[in-house]
Amino acid sequence: MHFFDKLEAAIAYNSSLLIVGLDPNPEMLPSSFAEAAPEYRWTDDIHDGIHPGNIYPGDTLIEGLWQWLQFIIAATSDLICAYKPTLGFYQALGAPGIELLQRVLQAIPAHIPVILDAKHGDLNTSTPFARTLFERWRVDAVTLNPYVGQDLVAPFLVYPGRAVFLLCCSSNPSALTVQTQTVQTPVSTDLPLYLQVARESRSWGTPQQLGLEVGTTLPAVLSNVRAIAPERLILLRSIWQEGVDLAQMLAAGLDINGEGLLIPVPQDWLGRADLDTAVRSLREQVNLSRAKAVREGAACELWVPDVCTLEQHSHLELILQLYDIGCILFGEFVQASGATFPYYIDLRQIISNPQVFQKILTAYADILTTLKFDRIAGIPYGSLPTATGLSLRLNRPMIFPRKEVKAHGTRRLIEGNFEPGETVVVVDDILISGNSAMEGAAKLESAGLEVRDIVVFLDHERGVKDRLRSNGYTAHSVLTLSEINETLYQSGRISQKQFEALAEVS
Repeated sequence: MHFFDKLEAAIAYNSSLLIVGLDPNPEMLPSSFAEAAPEYRWTDDIHDGIHPGNIYPGDTLIEGLWQWLQFIIAATSDLICAYKPTLGFYQALGAPGIELLQRVLQAIPAHIPVILDAKHGDLNTSTPFARTLFERWRVDAVTLNPYVGQDLVAPFLVYPGRAVFLLCCSSNPSALTVQTQTVQTPVSTDLPLYLQVARESRSWGTPQQLGLEVGTTLPAVLSNVRAIAPERLILLRSIWQEGVDLAQMLAAGLDINGEGLLIPVPQDWLGRADLDTAVRSLREQVNLSRAKAVREGAACELWVPDVCTLEQHSHLELILQLYDIGCILFGEFVQASGATFPYYIDLRQIISNPQVFQKILTAYADILTTLKFDRIAGIPYGSLPTATGLSLRLNRPMIFPRKEVKAHGTRRLIEGNFEPGETVVVVDDILISGNSAMEGAAKLESAGLEVRDIVVFLDHERGVKDRLRSNGYTAHSVLTLSEINETLYQSGRISQKQFEALAEVS
C-alpha cells in the first residue's frame, strides 16, 4: 500500500494526526524498565572490540529497551497514525541496536506506517541505504537532509509507494543563523534559506512522494512553510517547549481540511504509566483544532478571497500546482522575440508530472469540444506532447507542420495524413506575439487545409488575440497572464513587487 494511502487510512481509523517516536534512548529508559538493565555502562578504554565512548549494551539493557518500546506500541497503536523510530539511537547501540530496530519494526501493527528518522545526507550511500530501508526493513518513509540537493533524494523516490520527508527547518537555536539567512536565486529574492528549501524541493517529488519536516516553536515559521507549500504534508517536531501555544501552532500548520500535519507526542510522556490516557487527551485537543480549521475553511475562501470569476476559480488548483512545480518562474528572462520579461512560463516540465499534465489536457479539451474541426495540429516543439494527448483523448487525428523541412527523406512540410479542404485546429502553448501560431497555420494552409481556431494554454494578452483575429483566426486560451498573476498574488504565492512587475507586461 502507498505510504499516503496507508497514512490516510490510519488517520481515519484512529481519528488522529499524532505520531510517536520509538527511540531506545537509555537515558530516558523508565525506572520500571531500567531495573532489568544493570549492565548498561559507558566505556573509556578499548577491549573486546569496544571503542572508547561507545555504549556497551548488555543483553539486559537491550531487553529493557525492548520491553519499553513494546509498552509504547501497545499503549498507543489505536491512538496515533504513524510511528517514527530514530535510526541514530539504534545505531548507537551497535549491532544489537540494529537487531532491536528490526524487532521493533516487526512489532508495529501492519496497518500503521513507519517513518524512519534518519536525516540521511550522504550522496554516495543513498542508493544502498534506500534499498535497505525499503526492500529489507520495509519502512514506509524516511527523513533526509536536503542540502546535497535533488540527487540525494532521487534514489529514494524510485520506490513506488514510499515517501521522504526533507528537513526544512530545525528549532536548534544555533541553526537559526543559517536557516534564516536570505538567499537570492534566479526565481526568487529575499527568501530565508528554510523557505527556499521548501520551495525548491517541490519540484523534486510530488506531494504523494515528498513532505517537509519542520522543527519550530514559532507559529509564524510554520505558517510561512504552509503558505509556500500548501499541498505538502508537514512532519512537526520540537514543538513541546514551555510557552508554546499548541492551538496557535495547529492553526498555522493545518490545511483547510484540518489535515496536512503530523504532530509528535511529547517524548517525556513515553515513560508514563498512564501513557494511553495522556495521548487520548492530546488527540481530542488536536481534533478540536482540526474541526475549527474545517469550519473556518468552509466559511471563507482562504486561497483566493478576491476571485469572483468562475473561469479563474475553476483553474485555481492548476495555477497553484504549476507554480509549485516550477513552471512559473520570476526573474529576468529573454524571450524568443528578444524582449526581456520579469517572468518565464516553462510548460515543458508538465510532461514529467502526469497529474498536472492530465489537468492541462482536460482544460484544453473543454475548449476543443466546443469547436468544429477534422484534425488537431500541434506547433513544434513545445505543444507536440499536448497535441498528442488531446488526439488520444478526443479520438481526433493529429498532424503537425515541421519547424524546418529536412533535405532527406520525404521532405514533407506537414507530417501526418490529411486531405486538402479539411479543417484543422491549431494547438500551441503560449501566445506572446502570435507569430509561431500564425506561421504554423500558414504552413497548414499552404497544403490546402483550413485553419479557423488557435487554442493555447496561456494568453499573454496585450492585444495578441485581436492581432490573430485581424489575420482571420479566432484565438482561445485556457488562462490569461493577468488571471495567473491575480491568483498567485491573492493566494500569497508572490509578493506585491512581483505582482506589480507582472501586471506591467500583461
